[in-house]
Amino acid sequence: MKFIVLNKNLKDGLRAIERIAEENSNLPILKNFLIESFENKIKLAATNLELGIISFISGKIIENGGLTIPLNLFNSIINNLQVERINLELTKNNKLSIKTDNYQAEIQGIKKEEFPIIPKIKNDEFYLKIQNSELKNILSLIVGAAAQENRPELNGILLDYQTTLLKLAATDTFRLSEKTIFNTQFESNIDKNFKIIIPLKTIQEVIRGLQFNEEGKTAIFFDANQILFKTENTEIISRLINGEYPDYQQIIPKNFETEISLNKDELIGALKLAGVFTDQLNEIKFIIKEGAKNIEVFSFNQSLGENRYLIPAKIKGAAAEVAFNWRFLLDGIKNLASENVFIGLNGSAKPALINSLKDSSWFYVLMPIKG
Repeated sequence: MKFIVLNKNLKDGLRAIERIAEENSNLPILKNFLIESFENKIKLAATNLELGIISFISGKIIENGGLTIPLNLFNSIINNLQVERINLELTKNNKLSIKTDNYQAEIQGIKKEEFPIIPKIKNDEFYLKIQNSELKNILSLIVGAAAQENRPELNGILLDYQTTLLKLAATDTFRLSEKTIFNTQFESNIDKNFKIIIPLKTIQEVIRGLQFNEEGKTAIFFDANQILFKTENTEIISRLINGEYPDYQQIIPKNFETEISLNKDELIGALKLAGVFTDQLNEIKFIIKEGAKNIEVFSFNQSLGENRYLIPAKIKGAAAEVAFNWRFLLDGIKNLASENVFIGLNGSAKPALINSLKDSSWFYVLMPIKG
């Protein structure tokens, strides 16, 4: 293996894979990544056995070959080189030579045959395709509601495909987010309905990758146990979560005792200010008085003091006083593109519904903190 690569291209490729190389006492090689040149491409790959990421970058290939080397060490070197071009070469005894005009290093590697095989999708005939920027925005709207540690099926995102539309949902039992995408927003040649659960970590990596690559489209492929997200230069392949996703439709409120419409940015500011005066429960209160034209966002901490913030709002229905976890509420609204947000309340013990006044295809359900 021998090639010349632009520093920027190499950094872009490393950024795509760097977060999944893990310390593993049983398989130390998972701290490594695979670097390989073939067919005028340079391939960088990393895996934690549940999730694999492959990034393809361009360079001048002189000789094909491959090696696996410690990712953190290599990343540290590349990030501190202030040159445009870097020469990489596989030398004897499985060492990688790094050379520039004024720098030289050798890293001890392990032959590529010892690197875990990253599986491939068996059936790549059927697919979904969606614009990268659209997919990033959609996933960002729902990912915050997924459970970080819980029942395995909740530690993931439901993808519910219904030929004419696609629903994505996440819940941790305290909150729920669902986004509907209609077939005018995606391409597909799949002619039957199905449901799969995608691990949260996988979705987070997809979002992260799309932040640097909003142009073009993502193709999504499936088989019985795996999912592949494929863009022009990156492939993310992951195991699916086995299990039955909970039937959440029954908890979605349809009618409301109190309806509020208010400015999203002002609400975000109020929540952040109120959060300064909360304790480990992150509790804030919405106080809506009879006939009022604003809502009061209130928080109190015995050792710090209290906070009150009035937000102008259009209010319909009964007076109310409802407590929420402000961080959970912020997660639900921070990625909204619309200027205003709707909040529907049904007293202090029943779930509230939040959505965009301009986009009925998304909603967020949040349980109050019971007093």
